[in-house]
Amino acid sequence: MLESDTDTSLADQLNDIRRSKLYDLFAAAPFIAWCVYCATQILPALDQQIALAKFFIQTDPSVLRAPLILSILSNISTLAFLLVLVVAFAVRHVPRYTASGFYPRCVAAVATFLGVGVTLVPLRELSSWLYLGSLLLIIGGTVIAILATLALGRSISIVPQARALTMRGPYSLVRHPLYLGEMVDAIGIALLHLWSWALLLVGLQFIFQFQRMKVEERMLAQVFPEYEDY
Repeated sequence: MLESDTDTSLADQLNDIRRSKLYDLFAAAPFIAWCVYCATQILPALDQQIALAKFFIQTDPSVLRAPLILSILSNISTLAFLLVLVVAFAVRHVPRYTASGFYPRCVAAVATFLGVGVTLVPLRELSSWLYLGSLLLIIGGTVIAILATLALGRSISIVPQARALTMRGPYSLVRHPLYLGEMVDAIGIALLHLWSWALLLVGLQFIFQFQRMKVEERMLAQVFPEYEDY
């Protein structure tokens, strides 16, 4: 009897730890580190682009082209998105429910890390129109993702978790605006880099992203009865 009580007490303590903010912060640490790493890879190129734009403005503004400006805006918006993600994951609410099993965690982790990791693919020479289109997609997708992340606020997560039911902002129009923004962004990045293995990575990310949506919808319907009406 005493041993059973001890086991129960230990299990309760472990559950209390899992529900603590410190545990949640440790769980988010790998993704936060991944975002920071990706940001450090973008900064040198952005610094060179800004320096080049300043040089053109000071010497001959007529040679300053739209693709360079759009590329700067694209990199700035990507950095802004990474910053929003880091802050959101650092201050998010402790989950009320987490999907159990390996599969939900696997599809969520692969979809998330592939979505951010595609930014590390080497660049490729493109035609002006293709380059312009890819940059517009990247900027548009990043803006959608930023708005969705801000609407989620402290309810954001990687592994399917129920923290709060968000129905405001872009979530009043689309069920998964954050994933929509990420996928539009990924298409733009795929066009910008246009390597066969980069396109393969994006295709895999889409497959895992759709599976992730299905898992999340089942879980939200289970925890929040009003989700079915939403």
